[in-house]
Amino acid sequence: MNSITSANLLAPRIAFIQACWHKDIVDQARLGFIDEVKAMGHDSGLIDFFEVGGAFEIPLHAQRLAQSGQYAAVVAAGLVVDGGIYRHDFVATAVIQGLMQVQLSTNVPVFSVVLTPHHFHDGKEHHDYFHRHFVIKGQEAARTCLDTVSKLQALPATSVAAL
Repeated sequence: MNSITSANLLAPRIAFIQACWHKDIVDQARLGFIDEVKAMGHDSGLIDFFEVGGAFEIPLHAQRLAQSGQYAAVVAAGLVVDGGIYRHDFVATAVIQGLMQVQLSTNVPVFSVVLTPHHFHDGKEHHDYFHRHFVIKGQEAARTCLDTVSKLQALPATSVAAL
C-alpha cells in the first residue's frame, strides 16, 4: 500500500487538485494556497497542480495521486453550487466522503477546499464574495496541510511505518 513514507516526508510534495467549474473563483484557492506556502517559508515548487472537470472527478484523482507514493499530502478545491437541475448537496457529500475514504485508505492526508454554499448566484456580489472567500480558504488549507505534514514527520518511525 502506498502511503506516507520517509521519502515523501523528506521533500514533501503536495498535490493540489482543482475542479474547473467556476474556475475563476476556484483559482483563488490555489493562489491563496501558494501565497501562504511561500509566506510560511516553504518552496512552492514542491506543489504539483492538477485540473479536473468538476468536483465529482476529484476523489478518483486524489486516490491515484495518494497511491503514487509521490505526495505527502493532497489538497482538493472546488465549488459545488445548486444549478437547479440536480441535488448539489448529494454531489458535495459524495466528494467529501470520497476524499475521506482516500485519506483513510492510503494514509496520505487529504485536505478539502471543496465548498458548497447554501446560496450562490452568478451576480457580481456573490462572485466577489466567493472570490475573496476562496483565497482565505486556500490560505487556511496551506497552513493546515503544512502543519499536518510537519506533525506526521515528527511521529516516531514506528508510528509512520504503522501507517
